[in-house]
Amino acid sequence: MNEQVDIKKRTFKDFETDQEVRWCPGCGDYAILKAVQMTLANIGATPENTVFISGIGCSSRFPYYVETYGFHTIHGRAPAVATGVKLANPDLDVWLVTGDGDGLSIGGNHMLHVLRRNVNMQIMLFNNEIYGLTKGQYSPTSKPGTKSPSTPLGSVDLPLNPCSFALGAGARFVARGIDTALKALPQTLARAKDHQGASFVEIYQNCIVFNDKTFEHFTNKKEAANTQIHVEHGKPLVYGKENNLGLRFNVEKFTLEKVVIGEDGVTEEDVLVHDETNKMLAQLLVEMAAPEFPVACGVIYCVPEESYDVAVHNQMEAAKKAKKADFNALIRSGRTWTVE
Repeated sequence: MNEQVDIKKRTFKDFETDQEVRWCPGCGDYAILKAVQMTLANIGATPENTVFISGIGCSSRFPYYVETYGFHTIHGRAPAVATGVKLANPDLDVWLVTGDGDGLSIGGNHMLHVLRRNVNMQIMLFNNEIYGLTKGQYSPTSKPGTKSPSTPLGSVDLPLNPCSFALGAGARFVARGIDTALKALPQTLARAKDHQGASFVEIYQNCIVFNDKTFEHFTNKKEAANTQIHVEHGKPLVYGKENNLGLRFNVEKFTLEKVVIGEDGVTEEDVLVHDETNKMLAQLLVEMAAPEFPVACGVIYCVPEESYDVAVHNQMEAAKKAKKADFNALIRSGRTWTVE
């Protein structure tokens, strides 16, 4: 007679590997690794049904450090490999790990198409605004004026906004987190996992060696309440140490503006309510930058649609049912001869 056995609830330690974690001491990747392992435990993930796929860069060492299947691919091509994995085995839970250089420079084309196609996977893009593995060259997200080995006089490039890129590419799920936010980040990653389709999560990650404190102006714990806004669907866009700051839509300028609740006749009713299905609002939120505006974190946009992998397999099944294969007829079709 079969006996029901309670499966042990996993903890983040169950997703740790025996590999030495080799990032620079103080790197933000350590915190992200912990957040991901916590997320996997919280959502009840199983190692045998999970795969991490990465490209090239500091972030791309991730598959070595998570006790699941993993594939360390080549520069910028992780989305293509991950798409193949998902099509070959739709039951696998696919996580893609990339960086601002790997995912938005040499891999920008592949990133665009995995988002446009809406392949069912979780995409984590670690943004440290620098090339860390190759010793500190400026990246597509580096701020103007960034001095690096490749821009000794300062970068004159206009930086790319990863979340704006994702929205423009047709992503149906766009979110943002911070490496050390070990309470908020796992919640955001869990939402990404629940989404059926391509989930894009930008994670601000501090590179302590080549671009230290580049996000300090909004990640500093003493000022974070006034420089970050954690958006939640259906709730007012309110923030601040005293919870008295908010965002209001300026009809004349067709943009967002910061207001103080209780001043100039402003009440909480004047503050916008977050609607994660509103793409225009999402675009405005991801473009906000500190110190003028708070940096938006959490799930910014979410509009589920049928994923690419589901559509492909549905098409294959429909084709199988529509016509029965006749091997005998197949080999006698086309250029055939009868020999007497």
